[in-house]
Amino acid sequence: MGGQACVVYGAAEFSRDVDLALLAEPVNLASLSGALDELDAVPIAVPTLDLESEPVDVLALPDLVPSKKTQRDKDWPMLRRLVEVEYVAARESPTPAQIDFWFAELRSPELLVEHASRRPRSAREFAARPAVAAAIAGDRDAAGRALDEERIRIRDEDRAYWQPLRLEIEQARRPRRA
Repeated sequence: MGGQACVVYGAAEFSRDVDLALLAEPVNLASLSGALDELDAVPIAVPTLDLESEPVDVLALPDLVPSKKTQRDKDWPMLRRLVEVEYVAARESPTPAQIDFWFAELRSPELLVEHASRRPRSAREFAARPAVAAAIAGDRDAAGRALDEERIRIRDEDRAYWQPLRLEIEQARRPRRA
């Protein structure tokens, strides 16, 4: 998940870390502990793991995209590129799931207008999203404004979500004082 998964999907951007999601089961936690011991690693916030040449599952694109909807400026261009890359690669023969995904997630006004003109019947199902409603009307400027408003709303929601947790996370990172 995270930046490395974005690279796999073709929205390449340099990432200096690897985000992992582990199922919290005893066998997985024991493996994690063993890997940390072998690496002489000291957990700070998120441990690093050396997976060598073992296959690594990557977060599915429909799951990765929502994870990039954050308050961080750097995530939004990546989010846009992730969906654009898939759209451009598959727009000629998309699956029904891709059609729906693009109406829900495209962040490019031009491509959203194109998608709505190619699939007007499906577009109507997503007209509650203001950017799609503008795209149905063929209004790229209005679609762009709606996408900007959507981004601002989602960033504000993310900021509000993390605000009460920020102090707790910072306290967990500090060494405990006796």
